[in-house]
Amino acid sequence: MVQRLKAYRFPLILLSSIIIGIFIGLLFGEKADVIRPLGDLFLNLLFMVVVPLVFFSISSAIANMDSMKRLGKIMGTMLTVFIITGILASIIMLVAVVLFPPAQGANIPLEDPETVEKLSLADQLVATFTVSDFVDILSRKNMLALIVFAILTGVATGLSGERGQAFAKFLNSASEVFMKLIQLIMYYAPIGLGAYFASLIGTIGPQILGDYARAFLIYFPVSVLYFFIGFTLYAFLAGGKQGVIRFWKHILSPAATALATGSSVGTLPINLEAARRIGIPKDIRETILPIGAQIHMDGSCLSAILKIAFVFGVFNMDFTGFDTFLTAIGIALLSGTVMSGIPGGGFMGELMIITMYGLPPAALPIISAIGVVVDAPATMVNATGDTVASMLVTRHLEGKDWITNQENL
Repeated sequence: MVQRLKAYRFPLILLSSIIIGIFIGLLFGEKADVIRPLGDLFLNLLFMVVVPLVFFSISSAIANMDSMKRLGKIMGTMLTVFIITGILASIIMLVAVVLFPPAQGANIPLEDPETVEKLSLADQLVATFTVSDFVDILSRKNMLALIVFAILTGVATGLSGERGQAFAKFLNSASEVFMKLIQLIMYYAPIGLGAYFASLIGTIGPQILGDYARAFLIYFPVSVLYFFIGFTLYAFLAGGKQGVIRFWKHILSPAATALATGSSVGTLPINLEAARRIGIPKDIRETILPIGAQIHMDGSCLSAILKIAFVFGVFNMDFTGFDTFLTAIGIALLSGTVMSGIPGGGFMGELMIITMYGLPPAALPIISAIGVVVDAPATMVNATGDTVASMLVTRHLEGKDWITNQENL
């Protein structure tokens, strides 16, 4: 029993700091925002290291693969898992909003949004996957471009054969160094997360109690149930009972970080460490988690369905029918797995909701506000969903005994 408590010691410390932060936020209200810099410091430390970590982890994982055929299997299985889990998340929220309409009792004044610049999808896609100058790739604002560059670097290193071995060793060494740096940063996590939660509750608490209370009260339990029940099921499918134990033993730190910071990218360093402790092979975790932080958003699929149902209720539109539901699931899937990785993708997803259903422009600020209210639990589901997805990919590639095999390495 004592050994088990020791294994969960750090997650329990994190949870305790979060609870203390929540009480501080409730007690002092907006005054609690004075300690927000302590939380910002933690978040900045994570963002500071995320760009080199993503580059070295992906490129080293690919460079050290036995063959490019394995990379293809990882990517193909990854996309399949992302799409299936996104559809399941959308269906679950769809059932919830049909049973409990989120806009009931809401009284929101409709205002026309500010004039927005028309976005060219082609230009957005070019800007998403490439940059015009190398220095621009050294920014978390261009993460998908960085991922593409890291993949190509890893492939080129692998194809260089013997002459590329020295560079492959450098990439692998750098990846290990940055993972160690994350462990050092995590010593500060209890203070940073506690301060962030105190500020969060102190500043947005009144907003949650306003017109969007019902939407939040629907989203929060659904996301929590999906987090506990859905991810437990995924972990069981991936590794049986041992998979469930491993997942819950190591996922609390990334979950707490995502909940506090509202950033999947910011959570990525801690997520990679958790995946390593779970036993997910290096090439799988260091390929899937960085990509998943950009294009795998089960929490965003949940919130997209909620946004659609909410705005339907505000405009007294009938949210029923197979075609309506199918369109809603399709939009949610695009928002959670495709547009989430495009710069301004959240905004484009909201514009798509308005366009697909022929809603007036006044619906835009309403939908945007929903995103703000549910951002924290959505990010928690987004980030931790990448970890369990990598477990499912490992199960498919390595077989049902992958956890046992990892222990014997």
